Amino acid sequence: MRIVVCVKQVPGTHDAKIDPETKRIIREGIKVVINPFDTYAIEAAVQIKEEIGGEVIVLSMGPSRAITVLREGITVGADRGILLSDRAFGGSDTWATSYALSRAIETIGDVDLVICGKQAIDGDTAQVGPGIAAHLSWPQATYVMDIADINSGSLTARRMHEDGWDLCAVKLPAVITVVKDINQPRVPTLKGRLAAEKQEIPIWKAADIGADPERLGLNGSPTRVVKTNPPQGRMKKSVVLDGPVEQSVRRLVQELRQRSLV
Repeated sequence: MRIVVCVKQVPGTHDAKIDPETKRIIREGIKVVINPFDTYAIEAAVQIKEEIGGEVIVLSMGPSRAITVLREGITVGADRGILLSDRAFGGSDTWATSYALSRAIETIGDVDLVICGKQAIDGDTAQVGPGIAAHLSWPQATYVMDIADINSGSLTARRMHEDGWDLCAVKLPAVITVVKDINQPRVPTLKGRLAAEKQEIPIWKAADIGADPERLGLNGSPTRVVKTNPPQGRMKKSVVLDGPVEQSVRRLVQELRQRSLV
């Protein structure tokens, strides 16, 4: 089974700034890390490989420094990585990004399953995974919390939702997005780190994946960020309860009810 895990580099800080012109995150000069949700996707893929065999490929789109997150995937069990890096990809929204990734998946060929983290912590859109499925015309399952069964032709999974979970089955090839409840990512080993450093990561341009230039970058992005605002600060109120225990408990319950917390 050939599994592709889509990963993303995200700012490793809460102090990221927004470019006033492009309305996008300024990534130059800030530390970047692998998107936390993607670590669960990698672990899910490696566990499937260990159970039924196959190959795990980590795939990312971004500048050349995104190679570091691909190497992180290799340290914990992925077999190889591929980076999409081209000025033509610059400014892509989730639609254009998922299109480019889908073209790369088709270029890789013979892919049975694509796994993504449920969302990236910098955009929080949760759109790229479903977008890949749409471009590929593959079935999808989102918010997967457990893979109950998988074979060469289908996958059965538990999907988390507001009221609990449901059980669904999809035919392969398919795309799934996973939540952190699915597993506990393993710690990289020294052997894995050495193997990752030695491995060459190919960099594919738009032409290498046969992508339509009109569907990439800003020109290929149907959405535009018109305005951004920092979130409003939370109202904080401290209440000190003193006096007899029974009286303090009553006051505490009253405060919680006023705030609709009980």
